[in-house]
Amino acid sequence: MGLLRQLVMTVWQIYKMIRRAGDKRVAYRQVLRFTVRWLFPVRQVGQRFFFSLTSVTFHVAIIVVPVFLASHIALWESGIGLSWPAIGNGLADVLTVIAVGTAFLLVLQRAVATDSRALSRFQDYALPLLIAVPFVSGFLAMHPTWNPFPYDLTLFAHVASGDLLLILLPVTKLSHMVLLPVTQLVSELAWHFPPDAGRKVGAVLGRGEQPI
Repeated sequence: MGLLRQLVMTVWQIYKMIRRAGDKRVAYRQVLRFTVRWLFPVRQVGQRFFFSLTSVTFHVAIIVVPVFLASHIALWESGIGLSWPAIGNGLADVLTVIAVGTAFLLVLQRAVATDSRALSRFQDYALPLLIAVPFVSGFLAMHPTWNPFPYDLTLFAHVASGDLLLILLPVTKLSHMVLLPVTQLVSELAWHFPPDAGRKVGAVLGRGEQPI
């Protein structure tokens, strides 16, 4: 519901931006092309190769494992009767290790890179590590012979960390999971200023009637 609220508010703001825009001509085809390019960022990997590759791999792993793990699908089936094909436990283990490893790599790369560090906030470091928690605890719960902690405690950590992520979805940068498809349109519309925008900017800058 929180994510739906974010999406509805964003779409409403887009509608208001289009109505207020001085130039209402929007290159929707180009916006759609850029959106698809960022949803499947194959070309972007080459721009900052290691960071981009780490990010893409991380996102693939954290999406595939929770959605296609057999035990998770069984919960959906027992709850509402829906089921779909599952991945094997071996592949799930590999993707889990990848998810945890890339989570730490993302934090490390962000901390090391000067430009990324300057733009980063606390949640940029905390969220990848928090996302890693249900993967680590889930992996240990699936492999009790490797688990140094009591099973009940491990399962509690798995469920509690997953619930915490669900709570944080609409109030953190995790909301980009539903907002990403409209971000390119928002960026495009941001340059379509209202007709009197130049005069107002000039007034704020103390330039009177000079053109901005």
